[in-house]
Amino acid sequence: MRLALYQPDIPQNTGAMLRLAACFGFAVDVIEPCGFVFDDKRLRRVGMDYLDRVELRRHSSWTAYQAWRRESAGPDGRLILLSTGAALPYAEAAYRPADSLLVGQESAGVPPEVRDAADLAVRIPMRPGLRSLNVAMAAAIVAGEAMRQTGFPSS
Repeated sequence: MRLALYQPDIPQNTGAMLRLAACFGFAVDVIEPCGFVFDDKRLRRVGMDYLDRVELRRHSSWTAYQAWRRESAGPDGRLILLSTGAALPYAEAAYRPADSLLVGQESAGVPPEVRDAADLAVRIPMRPGLRSLNVAMAAAIVAGEAMRQTGFPSS
């Protein structure tokens, strides 16, 4: 399973998601440009010593990421968007080991062309009147359910 970060804005959230990926055995795709300088100093503060345990691939653009996915995702590799606007609650989705969970920018989510490219979109149900969770928390919630369904890494 993979975690894809679309143009992340906040290095601390990116570091937290890289740490999550290390612990769950997810590969990570960072789709640039980032809203910060993507370097070890900014990420290590949150990611700590976990960053060396993550398979990290950086993509220069959405177009570059899509081209890479077409070649390497395989027939079972779906792109699942985490979105506050999705109809399907995340716990009702059936996850597969080859899925990529896509999170958007903290400040803006994803543009329509990215939303349209997703094979599936899921949401985390929340109380009315609240906008969204922190993107790293949302990634952790959905990744936890995906791992529950597909099997946790061996300890």
